[in-house]
Amino acid sequence: MRVTATEAKNQFGSLCARAKTAPVIVEKGGKPDSVILSYEEFCALQSTRTSQTMAQRKRVFNETYGEWIDAQNEHFEKHGLWCDGLVSWMEPA
Repeated sequence: MRVTATEAKNQFGSLCARAKTAPVIVEKGGKPDSVILSYEEFCALQSTRTSQTMAQRKRVFNETYGEWIDAQNEHFEKHGLWCDGLVSWMEPA
């Protein structure tokens, strides 16, 4: 269901009841701005979010892909980029 911000303000209690069965999209200026959700749905969304800090995510990333990144860097140091030395075959106009 979509409502304007004014409708949301005037019918807030009713919209909260409706949000228990389906999200209610609140529009401002004809564009979606906010969503009213049931508390259950909100909790479900929160549980899917990662609670790791950026430092923790970086550590996990480096543990997972560190060896592969090192191998790619080593290959680059030995061979350069695959496109080094490529020349356009088109002559300038």
